[in-house]
Amino acid sequence: MIPKKAQEEMIGFVLIIVLVAVIGLIFLGLSLRNPQKEIVESYEVESFIQSFLQYTTDCGNYRENYLPLQKLISACVDGEICLDERESCAVLSSTLTEIIESSWKVEGDRPIQGYELKIVLEDGTDVIPLINKGNVTKNSKGTSQPFTPLGENYKVDFTVYY
Repeated sequence: MIPKKAQEEMIGFVLIIVLVAVIGLIFLGLSLRNPQKEIVESYEVESFIQSFLQYTTDCGNYRENYLPLQKLISACVDGEICLDERESCAVLSSTLTEIIESSWKVEGDRPIQGYELKIVLEDGTDVIPLINKGNVTKNSKGTSQPFTPLGENYKVDFTVYY
């Protein structure tokens, strides 16, 4: 015969195992219910616009050797030519396309499905043609950044689709 004290210890041990298993299942259930992090956060899109506006291009004019992208937008509107005889609008468009394509990849199975960039004057006139790539989906994050280089009012609209 097994003494009663040994039976009590085995029952206690089984209760502890069951209690730990139940607590583990509760934590597992709670962790699976937590919503996933957004693919693109709003601050990432805002930071991207603010940083590319400060990017220094390889286009210069008679006042500066190299223009920041913000000033290149004004140069494009004014129809200026770079010191190396390239049109400022062509340099602006190609530089923006390079920056966006290296930052927001949309090929293959990436979470980013597409993007759109529009730069407009205060009156709604496009500075450059719309730069876009990929698919437009229902899920997006975007922002609009107004800025005033050299006294003119511009707005940059950038949207990322995921």
